[in-house]
Amino acid sequence: MALSKQERDRLILLRQVKERRMTQKAAAGQLGLSGRWVRKLVKRMREQGDRGLAHRLRGKPSNRGHGAKLRRRALTLVRERYADYGPTLASEVLAQEHGLGVNRETLRQWMSQEKLWRPRRAKLKQVHVWRPRRKHRGELVQWDTSEHDWLEGRSRQKLYLIAMIDDASSELTAQFALSDSTAENMRLLGRYVEQHGRPVAVYTDKASLFQVNRPLHYSKHLEEEPEATQIARALQELGIGRIAAHSPQAKGRVERCFGTLQDRLVKALRRAGAGSLEQANRYLEQEFVPGWNRRFRRPPAEQADAHRPLRTDQKLVSILSHVEQRSVANDYTIAWRGKRYQIPAPQAQARMRKAAVAVQQRLDGELWLRWRQQEIQLHECSDASRPTPEAQPVAKPARTKANPKPKTNPRWMDGFWAGDPAKQRRRLPATPVALRAPSVAGKGT
Repeated sequence: MALSKQERDRLILLRQVKERRMTQKAAAGQLGLSGRWVRKLVKRMREQGDRGLAHRLRGKPSNRGHGAKLRRRALTLVRERYADYGPTLASEVLAQEHGLGVNRETLRQWMSQEKLWRPRRAKLKQVHVWRPRRKHRGELVQWDTSEHDWLEGRSRQKLYLIAMIDDASSELTAQFALSDSTAENMRLLGRYVEQHGRPVAVYTDKASLFQVNRPLHYSKHLEEEPEATQIARALQELGIGRIAAHSPQAKGRVERCFGTLQDRLVKALRRAGAGSLEQANRYLEQEFVPGWNRRFRRPPAEQADAHRPLRTDQKLVSILSHVEQRSVANDYTIAWRGKRYQIPAPQAQARMRKAAVAVQQRLDGELWLRWRQQEIQLHECSDASRPTPEAQPVAKPARTKANPKPKTNPRWMDGFWAGDPAKQRRRLPATPVALRAPSVAGKGT
C-alpha cells in the first residue's frame, strides 16, 4: 500500500523511535501528535511493518453523512431533555438510554457551538518564559537577515547577511547578498537543504517575504486568506513548517548571533582585505563559518537528527523558483513579463492550448513550464520566428505642392438639420456694394 507524503515524513522519525535513537515524546513534539498516538503507530510498525502507518479509512466509504445525522439527533435530545446537563453527563445518558455513542469532548464542542454549554474561562498563564533549546538538530532553525556596513565603506555595494542558525546546536549557515530579496533567501534555503536536509520547521519574522501583511478588511471584494508568498509556497512543498515570531526577542538566538557577527565578522573582513561581494562570500564560506562552528557549536541534547532527505518527487531547483500561473496560447506560446516564450514542437501537446500551467523562473534565470508531471524548458521567441503579414502596407506619398492634400467637401453640414426647420440656417441676400460701409466697400473693390 502506497503511503502519502505526510506518512512518509512520519516514517523517518518513527524508524528512529523504533531503533531507540529518539524518544517517543520528542517524536510526538516534532510530528504534532500525542504521545499515545505515537506509541500506537510504533506498535503498528512492529506488527505490520511500514504499511502500518497507512490510514485505516483509506479506500472505505465516508461516514460524513452519518456524523451529521448523529449530531442533529444528539443536539435535539440535549435541547429538549438534557439542557441542564453538562457534556460529560449528557454523553453518558445518550449512550445508555438512546444508544448514541458520542464522545464527551465532541459533544462539548457541539453544545458550545449551539450556545447550550458555556465553557469555563481559561486560567491566565505566564506569558514571558525562558524557552529552552530544542533537543535535536533540524528540529527548529532560526532564519533572519542583518543590514549592516559589513565592508566599512570599502565598496559602494551595500551587503546584507542572510543567516540560518540551528536552535539545538547553534550551527551557522550564512551568505552575503546585495538585497534581502526572495531569490537570495531561496538560495540560502537551497544551500542549507543540500548540506543538511529538510528541517522540521523554520523560525522567521513577519516580513513580507514570508507572509502577506495587510490590515484586516471586511470587504467582500477581498479574500479572507491572501495568497501565499513564494517562500511560503516553497516551504509548503518541501514539507517544512514555519513559525512566525511576534517580536525580535522571540528569535533571540539569531539576533544575538548578529550582534556578535557585527563585531567579529566586520573586523575579520577588514583583516582579510575583502572589498566586494565575491571576496566577502569566499572568506565567509571558506574560513569564518567553519571556524565559528568549531568554536561556538555545541552538541544537542540528543544525538538523533531530525533533518529529512529530499524525496524523489521533490526537485529542489523547481521548488525554489518564482512560480506563477499562465495560460497557453493557440500557437503554444506563453506570455511572461512582456515577452513571448515558445514551447518546443516535440514536447507540445494538443491539450496544452488554453490550459492553465505553472511557469517557473528559476534562480539561474531560465524559464521552465510544468505541465502535469512534465517539465519543459521555454525559449524566447525571436523576431525572425514571429509570423509576418503577407502584404506590407504601402507608404503614403509625401505632401508637396505638386501633390497637394485632396480637398474635402466644405459643405458637409448641408442637410444635417433638414428634419427640423426651426434649426435650419437662414441665408440672407448679399448687400449691394453701394450700401456697404466704406471700409467694407473698399475691401470688396
